[in-house]
Amino acid sequence: MKSHGAIMNEMKMTFPSLSENERFARMAVSGFLSQLNPQINDLSDVKTAVSEAVTNCIVHAYRDTVGKIDLSAKIFADGTIYIRIKDSGCGIANIPQAMEPLFTTAPDEERAGLGFAIMESFMDKLRVNSRLGKGTTVVMSKRIQTKHAAAKADG
Repeated sequence: MKSHGAIMNEMKMTFPSLSENERFARMAVSGFLSQLNPQINDLSDVKTAVSEAVTNCIVHAYRDTVGKIDLSAKIFADGTIYIRIKDSGCGIANIPQAMEPLFTTAPDEERAGLGFAIMESFMDKLRVNSRLGKGTTVVMSKRIQTKHAAAKADG
């Protein structure tokens, strides 16, 4: 991971892979990120990416069962947020294929297959590691343009 300066703050949480916890995860990261006073579009991008990653855990990693999801986030001195979402589910057999837009392992459930594409487009960096039967880890980062920095640039 590229150095982004000192870690200014960090959080960790673990929750069950229940569908109602997707909203909880999104709001927790949003609340954590609020200390940077981010612009609305950056906040929305991060919330959407977190929502997609957690939904993948719920729908794909723990299909028809409940497992745990670990979420951690760090804020660095340069305004970069680093988010790691990990499950201990079934894993992904072919990561490049899974990351292709419109690919889904649940076509009968009207899944669009855009989760990774959305994460990739809304964040600066996305890395996916997975082992069959062991789980998947998604790591995302984004440099946040704060409202304060934007106002300075405009002024």
